[in-house]
Parts: sequence; structure tokens; C-alpha cells
Amino acid sequence: MTVTIFLGALLGPMALGVPIAFALIITGVALMMYLGLYDAQIVAQNVLNGADSFPLMAVPFFMLAGEVMNTGGLSRRIVDLAMAMVGHIRGGLGFVAIFAACVLASLSGSAVADAAALGALLLPMMLKSGHDPARAGGLLASASVIGPIIPPSIGFILYGVVGGVSITKLFLAGIFPGLMIAAALCITWMTVSRKEQHQLPPRQSGAVRMKTFIDSLWALFLPVIIIVGLKFGVFTPTEAGVVAAVYSLFVSMVIYRELPPAKLFQVFVAAAKITSIVMFLVACSAVSAWLITVADVPGDLAALVEPLMDNQTLLLLAIMALVVVVGTAMDMTPTILIMTPVLMPIIKQAGIDPVYFGVLFIINNSIGLITPPVGTVLNVICGVSKLTMEDLMKGVMPFLIAELIVLFLLVLFPQLVTVPVSWFGR
Repeated sequence: MTVTIFLGALLGPMALGVPIAFALIITGVALMMYLGLYDAQIVAQNVLNGADSFPLMAVPFFMLAGEVMNTGGLSRRIVDLAMAMVGHIRGGLGFVAIFAACVLASLSGSAVADAAALGALLLPMMLKSGHDPARAGGLLASASVIGPIIPPSIGFILYGVVGGVSITKLFLAGIFPGLMIAAALCITWMTVSRKEQHQLPPRQSGAVRMKTFIDSLWALFLPVIIIVGLKFGVFTPTEAGVVAAVYSLFVSMVIYRELPPAKLFQVFVAAAKITSIVMFLVACSAVSAWLITVADVPGDLAALVEPLMDNQTLLLLAIMALVVVVGTAMDMTPTILIMTPVLMPIIKQAGIDPVYFGVLFIINNSIGLITPPVGTVLNVICGVSKLTMEDLMKGVMPFLIAELIVLFLLVLFPQLVTVPVSWFGR
């Protein structure tokens, strides 16, 4: 009965168009009334406590860093470097997009920010060279979802805070799976684009490549600072967000000089708007999360999946299938905030490493960003490319299948996550 009330109170308001943040509060209040615990002070206290978290301070700083990078020229220089290195080979612009997505992922941690940057910078070039618009848009959308997987990742921060998992370990665990997805996208792009007739950009000389590389060094140095700093304990993930924001501001304003002081207020406002949405969701989710624990919703769900508890692989496959379905109807942030407190006790009871599960969970949620009808990244690419959602879905499908195959392999072979993280963790 508790699970029924939880799902009804959550999905009912959402079906009526109630914003997810308020639906989360309604869910908490409904559970409180069912349990006879209703108290408005408890609701207010949980909302305040939900946002009162030191690790969550990383979110606004990484959001700010992403805005500064797109405005201040760091993102463009990453794309220019990739163009100079591999733009001249067949299908080179697609490989440029994947390479740039990996580097941008290590700068911003946001799929939406990466999609906006890649769409604005690369899509016109791909269309001009003769690539199929739907296929090009599908690749850019699929490559953008690497953003929340390779550190720093806002998704990992939210999961780590809600689930009580080490964010540093999550960051380090996401590196190799993110590169696996990039490799899968390269193979898929090579396969689907080989029959296309498109104009290749000219091969750049060694001098031009070196000049482009030197020009992008300041942008490339940021992920090195973050990963090395986390690896050797120089700073926490929250402090890494501050480092990323300050570094990107310094490079954009002093080195590249593409972010004039007059635009600084606009950049801060844009970052604040995005941050406010995420933080309000986090605050409201604390109400339902507290009631989920009090009402023992995880215990009820554990009873439902008890036949799978002795087989970690089957349990993970069932959970991943559930998250894929949820991801088609819900954005990444609310999915993390709603499902983490429900699933975490089940994962621990089954003896599954929370860090390993976190990587699978965030990858799955990232893939949800390119599944309709909610698919946030799809909407961004549609806005940039003027493609219809139906056309873009046809283009994204091969890459979506490739990413799901990688997720399936990670479920079957946990060592693909656990072994690389042990290397970085030494």
C-alpha cells in the first residue's frame, strides 16, 4: 500500500502538469498523512536541510565554469584542436565531435552545456560538408551525454550526496566507462557514415596543428588539474568546482580575453538560473526522501525483487531496465533524486558496490537525456538544428543502441569499472 501511495502521489501530479519539485513535496505530504505524521514544520525543515550540504556547493561552481567556458572561448578552442588533428579524415567531423565531447565533459560535467556548445560550433560545419542532418544531430546528441559520466559530473555529485557515496571515487570510476562510450560512438559513426559522400576539410600542416594545440593548452590543462587534484587529495570535489570556476574565469578574461567584464553579469545570471532549478529540486526531494525512509518503501520494493537478490547480474539488469523506462519520461536530475534513496538500500542489501552501481545508474540516466519524449539533449539539438524530433530520433537511434550495449557490458563485466578505479585510486 505504501508503494502504491508513493507512486500515485508522485505520478498523479506530474501527469496533471505539476512541476516535479512540487510533486515531490506532495508525495512527501501524502506519505506523512498516510502514516499519521503530518507536520508542516517537518516539511519546511527537510526542504531547508536538503539544500544545506557542503558537497552540493560544487553544483553552482561547475555550472558557472560551464557557462564561462562556452562564452569565454575554451569550448571553441577544444573543437578547433580536434578539427586540426582529425578533421581531414573520412568522417572526421564526427570524430571531432566525439573527441571534443570527451574533453568538454572533463570541463563542465553537464550534457546540456556540451550539447549547446557542440551544436552551435560543429553542426553547421557538418551540414555544410554534406553530412545527413539527422545523423549529424544524432551523433552530437549522443556524444553530449558523455558529459555527466567523465568527471567532473554534476550527476555524480547529486548521487553521491543523496546516497552517501564518495564523490571522489565516483569521479574516478567514471573515466574509463566514459571512454568506452566514446569508443562505441566512434565505431558506430564509422559504420553509419562510410557511405556518405561529403566534402572533407583540408589537412592541416604540422605548424597549424602545433599552433592550435598551444592555443588550447590553457583549456586542456583544467581537466588535468581536477583529476590530479582529486587523485592526490589536494582538494575535495566541492573545492574542485571552485578551482574550475576561478580558472575558467581567469583564462577567459585574462589569457583569451573573450569574456569582457560587461558580459560577466550575464554569465553569472545564466549560471544562477540553472543552479536554482537543480538546487530547488534537491531541496524538495529531501522531503520525499525522508518519508521514503520512514515508510520503509525500499523494504517493500526489496520484497518484490527478493527472487533476484541472490543474483547481482539479474538484479542490476532489472534495475537498469526500470531506469531506462523512467528516463523516457523524467529528466536526469529528478530521476537521481527520486530513485537513489529508494534503490540504495536494495543495492547494499544485495552486496553491490554503491560506487559501481552509481556509475551504471548515471550512465543510464545520461542515456535517458536522448530518449523521447522528455530527452533534454534532444530538445537542445532540435533547437539548434531546426530538425523535427522524429527526424532526430532516426539519426540518434544507432548511437543510442551503441550506448545501451556499453551499459549492458558494464553490467555483465563489473571489472570494467572496478579495475580502472583501483588504478586511479592508488
